[in-house]
Amino acid sequence: MKFIINGGKKLKGEIAVGGAKNLALKALAASFLFKQEIVINNIPDIEDIKQMLEIIKDLGAKVEKNDNHQYKISTKNVSKTTLSPILTPKLRASIVLIGPMLARFGEAMLPYPGGCVIGMRPIDIFIDGFKTLGVEVEENKNGFFFKTKKLKGAKFVFPIISVTATETLMMAATLAKGKTTLINAACEPEISTLADYLNSCGAKISGAGTSTIIIEGVNKLSANVFNIIPDRIEAGTFAIMAATTKSDLIIKNCNPMHLEVPLLMLKKVGVNFIIGNNNIHVLPSKNLKAINLVTHEYPGFITDLQAPFTVLLTQVQGMSLVHETIYEGRLFYIDKLNKMGANIILCDPHRAIINGPTKLYGKKVESPDIRAGMAMVIASLVAEGKTEIDNIYQIDRGYEKIEERLQNLGVKIERVN
Repeated sequence: MKFIINGGKKLKGEIAVGGAKNLALKALAASFLFKQEIVINNIPDIEDIKQMLEIIKDLGAKVEKNDNHQYKISTKNVSKTTLSPILTPKLRASIVLIGPMLARFGEAMLPYPGGCVIGMRPIDIFIDGFKTLGVEVEENKNGFFFKTKKLKGAKFVFPIISVTATETLMMAATLAKGKTTLINAACEPEISTLADYLNSCGAKISGAGTSTIIIEGVNKLSANVFNIIPDRIEAGTFAIMAATTKSDLIIKNCNPMHLEVPLLMLKKVGVNFIIGNNNIHVLPSKNLKAINLVTHEYPGFITDLQAPFTVLLTQVQGMSLVHETIYEGRLFYIDKLNKMGANIILCDPHRAIINGPTKLYGKKVESPDIRAGMAMVIASLVAEGKTEIDNIYQIDRGYEKIEERLQNLGVKIERVN
């Protein structure tokens, strides 16, 4: 599948933000902590969610979907503890299942996890964390086998900040014996939301949203209704998209407080916008100027918005520097922007210099990962002529029915085989 986009048109209207992908995936994993049915609201209809649902159904979970992005999930009769070797490698986030499964069953088998190019990252932190909680880990050609008689609370220091590892170990520790202290934990709002939910189910978690999280283990949890917060990455992407195309766009159903630094950087560029309680109104802006951008863990500038923001910087006056500090190789989409007419120098795997403004032209490109794929969409909106974007499965992994939503804003975009 590919997108064909005719650029050069401004956007106009309103676009609503969906549920947070990175929280919804963890909510699905959390269902294994309970013997009762769990109801989860506001789950986005995207490929990563579909993959996770297939994985948990393969384990024996019963899944029921309602029309309004609501799922009912029961893991009451699950007895299988080996994740599918066919399904699991397609989704790196499948590793978050291991924490709840160890807490519930005392064992789990994980084939080597996968995902996109960005997803192919080591899982050493997870393994070290599980070992600290008393888990025996064996590795063979098929993957990893985790086993424990009972998880035991302990202190674990993250050598680097990891969102997914923080969430995985936090979920595991809720049913461990004794107190667990997580040092140098990630602070993302998805983590504090997950902790608030687990506390509503009987967990004893304090400090979530700070770098030190303390979990007092309990004997059991009772499922509650889980409401997924708006996706801050999607909201930020839409704001950058409006700024790049100099459009008048209202982004609804979002939480601007989760985007303080990205909005600050838009302001420094010269973008005009109005912040409401649950919306951001981006206004057409002129005389945009270059800035230096450094990605950082929350509450800093999120790495997932780096690629879209780089596209914006191709349209501003002056020389900008983008420094990607989180992931190796996350700037390797730069050649695709240069193919479209951008003037970007890749200094090394972590730094790029953008000279602007440059006129972009429609070309045939592909989506290397979720966020760079959406950056290609934004570039095609401002480009002259027709752009074809291949490998749009990567975009579908993180953005629900994006072509339909953009069509409602006046974009000429179609999905073709």
